[in-house]
Order: sequence, then C-alpha cells, then structure tokens
Amino acid sequence: MNTRDKRILDDLIRFRCLSRDDIIDLHFAGLKKAVTCCNNVMKRLRLEGAVEVNKDGRQFVYFAKPSPIRRDSQKIPHFLSIVDTYKKMCAHSKPRSVAIEPKYSKGMCEPDMFAIWMNGPFLIEVQRSVYSNKVMEAKIQRYERYYHSREWELEPWQPQDKKQFPNILLITEHTYTINSNLRIIQELSIEAFIEKVQAHSKTPSRS
Repeated sequence: MNTRDKRILDDLIRFRCLSRDDIIDLHFAGLKKAVTCCNNVMKRLRLEGAVEVNKDGRQFVYFAKPSPIRRDSQKIPHFLSIVDTYKKMCAHSKPRSVAIEPKYSKGMCEPDMFAIWMNGPFLIEVQRSVYSNKVMEAKIQRYERYYHSREWELEPWQPQDKKQFPNILLITEHTYTINSNLRIIQELSIEAFIEKVQAHSKTPSRS
C-alpha cells in the first residue's frame, strides 16, 4: 500500500465516507486521467479488502473497511456535505488540525468540524435542515456551556501564550436570531464567508 492509498484510507476514516468525486478532488487533482486513475486505485483497494462501496446513488460512495458507519446510513448526505465544506475551505487555504464531529464533555457543543483555518480556530456546523428557535437556542447553550467550562483551553492546538476560544461558523440557508456573547457567524456558504472576510480586509481602516 503506497502513501496515497494510506491518505485515502485516512480520509475515509476521518470523514466517514467519500464520494468518487471527493476522492478525485482530494487525492487525484491535477492528473491528466484523474477519473480513470481514481477508479483503478479504488477498484484495487476494494479487491484488497481495504474499502467498501455503496453503488446505489448517482456515484459510488466509499467507506473504509470496516466502515465507521453503515453503508446505508441516513447520515451519508450530511457527511458528504461536510466533505464538500472542507474542500471549499481548501480552495482558499488548507485547514489544519481538522477533526470531524469532535467530542467534548457530555452536554456540550457537538459541531460537525473543528479546524485551524485562516489563522484561527473554528467550530463549524453544516446545516442541511432548518431548526426551530427552541432547538437552535439549545445548540447555542451547549456552545456557551463549553466556553464556560474552560475545557477548550486544554486543547493541544492552543498557543501557550494566549488561549483563544474558536469562532463558531454556521453554514446555513436560514438566518437565526441568536442572543449570545460568543462570536457566532452565520453564512450561506464557505464562499460567502470568504468573500465577506476578503471585502473586510480591503476596507481601509479609519485613523
């Protein structure tokens, strides 16, 4: 098994699953015959018993073997949305210290992704559904509980000199009314967030 094979398997474990196109974008980008090369590699990994595949959708969806989720899991579209968000982040600058569905203490926030990105830590939620105000309020309370716990100060990514609580980025088609002292950003997409950051950086500061 070569280095690229291992990286593909690492991503299948990290993201839970990847579509064929995701694998091409992450591991075969720039190759002349990227589709053929990817298909050949994934077929070989299947024959070697390293990966499993779901052929029911528009394109194949691959899983590490044994798979961390069922091949017919209802959460597959959600995980693929997280992968898509990650790829769009990489198009701007590659995130570091990426964790999918990081686990914190009971009763605290349950983000879809943590990443060091654009020189700062982010807790990211990729929302495919519209939540009620009650559900969203409960979500925000869990983030505030995490903040007040100070557990985030012990994370290995934290700088030694100045501890920083992550920005909270909600990728959502619905804008919620949120009452919180935490920095919570709501954007339609990663691209919209990047455009806003870039526009802000170009705005001359007032002396």
